[in-house]
Amino acid sequence: MAELVDAHDSKSCFARSESSILSSPTKKIMELKEINSLVELFFKKFEQLTSDNLQKKNDIFLVSLKEKNNSSASFSYTWEETNDKIKNLSNYLINLISKNDRCVLLSENRPEWFISDLAIMNAGGVTVPLFTTYSENDYKYIINDCNPKVCIVSNEEQFKKIKNYIHDEIILISIDKFDQNIFCFEEIFEKPFNDNFLEMEQLKNLYNKNIKRNDLACIIYTSGTTGNPKGVMLSHGGILSNCEGAKEILDSLVKYEKPVFLTWLPLSHSYEHTVQYVQILLGAKVYYAESLEKLLPNMAVAKPTIMTAVPRFYQNLYNKIFFNFSKQKGFKKKLIENTISFGIKKLNKEKLYFNEKIIDFLCEKLVRKKIKQQFGGRLKAFISGGGALDQKIGEFLNSIGLPTLQGYGLTETSPVVSCNVPGKIKIETVGPPFKTNEVKIAEDGEILVKGENVMLGYWNMKKETEEIIKNGWLYTGDIGEITKDGNLKITDRKKEIIVNLGGDNISPSKIENLLCLNEKIKQSFVYGDKKTYLVALIVTESDENKKEIEIYLENLNKSLSSVEKVKKFKLINEEFTIENRMLTPTLKLKRKKILENYKEQLEKLY
Repeated sequence: MAELVDAHDSKSCFARSESSILSSPTKKIMELKEINSLVELFFKKFEQLTSDNLQKKNDIFLVSLKEKNNSSASFSYTWEETNDKIKNLSNYLINLISKNDRCVLLSENRPEWFISDLAIMNAGGVTVPLFTTYSENDYKYIINDCNPKVCIVSNEEQFKKIKNYIHDEIILISIDKFDQNIFCFEEIFEKPFNDNFLEMEQLKNLYNKNIKRNDLACIIYTSGTTGNPKGVMLSHGGILSNCEGAKEILDSLVKYEKPVFLTWLPLSHSYEHTVQYVQILLGAKVYYAESLEKLLPNMAVAKPTIMTAVPRFYQNLYNKIFFNFSKQKGFKKKLIENTISFGIKKLNKEKLYFNEKIIDFLCEKLVRKKIKQQFGGRLKAFISGGGALDQKIGEFLNSIGLPTLQGYGLTETSPVVSCNVPGKIKIETVGPPFKTNEVKIAEDGEILVKGENVMLGYWNMKKETEEIIKNGWLYTGDIGEITKDGNLKITDRKKEIIVNLGGDNISPSKIENLLCLNEKIKQSFVYGDKKTYLVALIVTESDENKKEIEIYLENLNKSLSSVEKVKKFKLINEEFTIENRMLTPTLKLKRKKILENYKEQLEKLY
């Protein structure tokens, strides 16, 4: 069978006394409810691993698949090396920052990102992650807004993005050496300590026990589809609460083997940022992917058991696999059709007849097994978050042997609220709420969330905080319902709903997802607020696809309600990207910006 996927396609917080800094080994099994901070989570896990088996400290923990120092080889850190480097960097930072000082972190995904994050918090600081894809205005706004004491950048490329906004009082640290005047990790990790630093024996035990669960851990700026980013203040307890909810789901997937994660989503994203601490909790091995373009070959190397990503990744994956499936003929085509059909029946807990079971056994050996091998062969689950996953895509991926669990959350909830459970997947839902938070539906259908995972508030935005958190309940802005099975189902986005001239409420994202199921359509944008019908912008590589898209839209409209039908469309070749500011760093459409650029062309369709 042909390949199914194209693989190339010092201060205050530290009293320097043994009672507050030195840790004591413990053999007690770690209970998350008893953990006070993300810092404690890491060091307790390290203690647990080494007390169980001293050799485990030499197990590989963090692996970068990117080249280092112009070498084609990947580089990695063991648990012990990671532990030492966190404490080493902490020791340096405590001489520079006071409790709750903000520390900006601007870097691509790599082991040093993880090390920096833990070291900042261990030194009493607050991590402020920045996307590497922000605009100049975003960098300027965030740095001025959070007023950092320290900025950690990975290299010269990232430094150039913020150098114009670095004030004299901001201390700059680089991961890779590129300027003689900037202190870098190499010097921090390798230079002998002077009298201002802890002695080496004390350094080994450097561990901040003064952090409480309700202390501020990080400020993650939401990219926002309109206006300036908001700084979401997340607590240590909020993220730990999320880890507790995730552990219940993941334990069944990694019961008999050490979990392996392949990280691609930016660590500055609240979703992947929290996943870091789930990885610690599970004692996982973590690979950092080179890039989105190299994700599939990276999977062949890492052989992950778990992988997290946003819906756009799964949409692209669906299009690639479906396109290759469509080229098959004869016996192979029939086998693929049965693989999908019987896979969906099993997903929906429908009974297979005896002859269907035999055919499905062949599908398992000849189709699903081959697909799994292309993804490393050990994948237990894809986990989708950060946006709505189209039901058809979810059914398809699960049916062909790629288990896909859809979850729901937002940055303001640290970020996960609910997630589907292995063996009980309901594709049309985002699963049951985590037991660590409460969910209820308001009278107007809005989803409300309460729990330790709810943010402390927006940085420097008291009014906006009071508007979204009322009596402890976070108003998510999403519309949904609780099914009879206790699962949460998202039906609309309150702020993005199109209200046509007839007063009908229409979800544009639903229609956009359906449009993008066609391999000729790269992106789409549906428009029609206060109009008599809907129109769309369709991004395609060539105008020659117009006739094929017309036929697809005609068939699609037959499955939509009368108010959801797209009557006219405009083909464009320019993609919506982060660089042209029409996509957020989390790959969501910036509707206001798209309208600024294309409103005249859209209006001409009426």
